[in-house]
Order: sequence, then C-alpha cells, then structure tokens
Amino acid sequence: MKRPTLEAVAARAGVSRSSVSRVVNGQATVAPEIRDVVMRAVTELGYVPNGAARSLATRRTNAIAVIVSDPPGGVVADDPMFSAVVRTVSRELEAAGKRVTLILTGSPGSHLRVEEQLAAGHVDGAMLMSMHGADPLPAAVERMGVPVVTHGRPTMSVDLPYVDNDNVGGATLAVRYLLDQGRRRIATITGPLDMIAAQDRLAGYRETLRDTGRRSIAAVGEFNRLSGAVCMRQLLDDDPALDAVFAANDLMAIGALRALREAGRRVPDDVAVVGFDDIEAASYTAPPLTTVHSPMSDQARATARLLLCLLEGEPADSVIMPNELVVRESA
Repeated sequence: MKRPTLEAVAARAGVSRSSVSRVVNGQATVAPEIRDVVMRAVTELGYVPNGAARSLATRRTNAIAVIVSDPPGGVVADDPMFSAVVRTVSRELEAAGKRVTLILTGSPGSHLRVEEQLAAGHVDGAMLMSMHGADPLPAAVERMGVPVVTHGRPTMSVDLPYVDNDNVGGATLAVRYLLDQGRRRIATITGPLDMIAAQDRLAGYRETLRDTGRRSIAAVGEFNRLSGAVCMRQLLDDDPALDAVFAANDLMAIGALRALREAGRRVPDDVAVVGFDDIEAASYTAPPLTTVHSPMSDQARATARLLLCLLEGEPADSVIMPNELVVRESA
C-alpha cells in the first residue's frame, strides 16, 4: 500500500491541504472542529508525517545534542549524578517532541566533530555539561549562534545561559555547620580546579573559614572515591590534628571515610565528614553521610526547559538553585 499523503487526509476530512498541514504541525490557528475532523482522518488512514519533508520546510531537525566533556581519565561515567541528569534531561526533551543525542567529548578530534555537526545544522540546539576550564567547545558553540545552554555555570570567558545550584552557598552551609558543632581544624578535599563547581565550593569553604580567622587546609581531588581516599591520607599527614573535612562531592567523601577508618580515626568522634550532592549512596555509608543536598533533578529539568525557551525565541535567564544540608551520622 502507498503511504497516505496530506492530500488523501484532506480529501477524507473534506478540508484544504493547508488546513491539514497546520493541524499536523501543531499550529494553534486551526478551529477545534477542523482539528477534530482532520485528526479523525489521520487516524483512519494511518497517516504518518514525513519528518524529512517537515525538516526541510521548518528548517528544524527536532534533534538536541547533550554534550558531555569526558577527557581521558575522566570520571563522568562513574558518577551517579551524570546518569541522573542525562535521564531527566532526556525525558523532559522527549516529552516536548525532541530527539536526544548523547555525545561524549574528550579529545581535539571529538571536539572538531561536534563543531561540524552543530555548524551543519544536524541538531537544533545543544546542552553542555561537565565542562572544564580549558575546553574550547563552549566558546566555539557561542560563536556559531546555535541555541545552547549549560548544565552548571560556565567559565567567565563565555556568555551562555545556564542552570546551576548555589555551590558557594552549599559549601558555606557545610562549613558553618561544622563550626557550630565545635570543629576547629576543618580541611577540604576539592574537585578538579579547572571546573567551576570545584572552584565555587572551594571559595565557599575558604570564605567561611576566613570570616572566623581560621586557616584553610586543602587537598585537590578528582571527584571520585579513589582521590577522596588519597587526599584524606595526605591531609592526615599534613595536619594530624584536623577534626573535620568537607569533601566537594559525596564520592570523595566516601573515599575519605574509608581512609579514616583505615587510619583508625573514628567518624564523627575524631573527624567529622561532610560531602556534597546527596547521592543515594550517602544514606548507606558507615556511618551515613552528612551532605549538602543538590536539587539535581530539578536542575536538570530547568536546564531542558531553558533550552526549549531558546528554541522558541523566548527569553532564557540563567537560574541558580538553593541547597540544603542533610544531617546524618558522619558529622
């Protein structure tokens, strides 16, 4: 059987071809009674819109690229926050009729291929996440004029709309809580300092300690369990008298808990530990982890909606979401 055409639907519905086209393309200018008879004819004939022809007519692909920076040795794939964000963003965009393409970049060659896809119009827009400071992609995309948002605040070198949580404020919550609990020698395990989230969480830690006249004690981690354990051992060597540690994400905090246990330090009696993100595993550590809850699902949904606004030519202002401290037994 031949594939039903717009003309066939128009004949069955007793309306013009242009009316059928407006209904199929979701235009709001069609009277409800016309829409009803057209949709009835569409169902009866089994009409399926020709996506390629529609793309030519509208100059839209209805495809969105979710681009994740994962350089060699990166830990994105091991981070439970990554899968949660991608899943939430994909559901939100697909509910709006968009196709989602996940692209991992981490080399000059992969960056070039992404730029070529965007420049060729293979997608209508893009979401960038897990970007590092030296990554050339945000600036390249900004120059192209493609609708783009970033999940997380981008570097100051680009002006792209974004959604992020209050990383400085979240770190401040954690450190103030530790101070209120009587902790006096508070160290931190940072994330990689070419990432804005790590920079902001370190800034919140330092500013809070500076306000009390205390010095900062920092080790630079990689947002994974192994680096958390390595950094915790380093901090204990540098300052055996420390009595608290703020880790810039939960994975590093979990690694720190293991290193403290191996060193014979009791948590929280000897050393209190606070993380950041509130991943599911934080409730199941020994002891359960006190952490800064990051509204990751809300943030992901807001990022997707921000991109949808850009695609429709609507104003798209950046959003910063508040955090809250979840107190458990580790601090």
